[in-house]
Amino acid sequence: MNRDGSVLIGTLPSSFPTEIMHDIAREVLDAFRGAESAQLPLSELVMNYPSLRITARDLRGGAIVFLSPRSPYALQNQP
Repeated sequence: MNRDGSVLIGTLPSSFPTEIMHDIAREVLDAFRGAESAQLPLSELVMNYPSLRITARDLRGGAIVFLSPRSPYALQNQP
């Protein structure tokens, strides 16, 4: 994503909710900007949720974000 939170390239399925994608982008950029304001060196951010792992890397204003299921079968049990 770029520094404005716009997703430039995505590999998520079309069924993934767009508003969640934008929420993740906003939170990731806010975390990196907050660390920069506090003068804390932060280049990678990892967030673990019960069924999703979010890994983000700072790219000088923007970020690259990886979403992965916590277990290989986490998404198969959903309707």
